[in-house]
Amino acid sequence: MKNIGQMMKQAQKLQEKMGEMQEQLANTEVTGSSGGGMIEVTLNGKAEVRRVKIDPSVIDPAEAEMLEDLIVAAINDAKVKVEAHVAEQMSEVTGGLKLPPGMQLPF
Repeated sequence: MKNIGQMMKQAQKLQEKMGEMQEQLANTEVTGSSGGGMIEVTLNGKAEVRRVKIDPSVIDPAEAEMLEDLIVAAINDAKVKVEAHVAEQMSEVTGGLKLPPGMQLPF
């Protein structure tokens, strides 16, 4: 029974750390770019778009499709960076504990 009590305390501490991490992620910003930095997209740690910066030199109505592609690429770049940041934070919170496949935190 002693081990169950210890496990419950550890689970409670993990839950508290997860709550803190979620707050930190909401305030974290990661920027992805494409086109050599001509397009920049900033996401928060929850992968919500915060800003889009477009170099005026790429704004050409005749090249709208290229601009759209660059924006998508910048968003995807930022998302990959957010996912890496979240994975790093999760590793710190869980002490390197590997989660079962398909299980993602924060819930």
